[in-house]
Amino acid sequence: MSHPLIVNLERHGPLSDEERQVLQQITARVVAYRPREEIVAEGSTPSHSSLILEGFATRHNHSADGKRQITAFHVPGDFADLHSFLLKRMDGGVGALTACRVAQVAHGDLREITKRYPYLTRVLWFTTLVDGAVHRAWMTTLGRMAAGERLAHFFCELRDRLETVGMTKGDSYELPITQEELGDAFGMSTVHVNRVLQELRAEGLIASHGKTLVIRDWERLKHMGQYDPGYLHKDQKLERD
Repeated sequence: MSHPLIVNLERHGPLSDEERQVLQQITARVVAYRPREEIVAEGSTPSHSSLILEGFATRHNHSADGKRQITAFHVPGDFADLHSFLLKRMDGGVGALTACRVAQVAHGDLREITKRYPYLTRVLWFTTLVDGAVHRAWMTTLGRMAAGERLAHFFCELRDRLETVGMTKGDSYELPITQEELGDAFGMSTVHVNRVLQELRAEGLIASHGKTLVIRDWERLKHMGQYDPGYLHKDQKLERD
């Protein structure tokens, strides 16, 4: 079975056998989580970073009155909190959306990588930079787009991210995200999310079968969401020397 982190990283250049072995070793400690179970508590100071191996997870914050803002959806191959290696205290939490298998990568192991493997250090750093680019794209959709455009953009982005780790079938993929969770991510009520989804279906842009989302008209959905995948840097190659 392919390792989702290695699959992700090797899109940017081949890893050596030793580098692959190191990644296999540091991700060997795996913990299973139930749907909606907390993976990393908001405000905690974990001694490891969480790599999603299977399932979907969120990163989120809570306001003083307890309302949740989802700031990221994570899929297999994503580090949900690689930044905790240096920032230490978590300014947000990580939670399982579905049943998840999560590798707990010790910060001590990450420290050794920074000492001994400069290319691996750069490629892991690259993933945090892409994470930041995704956040900036989300901020743009939240601040400058209508509700339907926001969801159209997200459905396109998620399709491309899942395609990277082999989790799409053409233009369809699993979407185990509730309307409430979409609302918490994109600033809409559940009623509003439901209305927008109905409009996207009525316009022939998407269809859904259970938890599977089908993009019926990729070009029109991209146009509606003003989606340009450049910020994902999916095929950018990194120099080894």
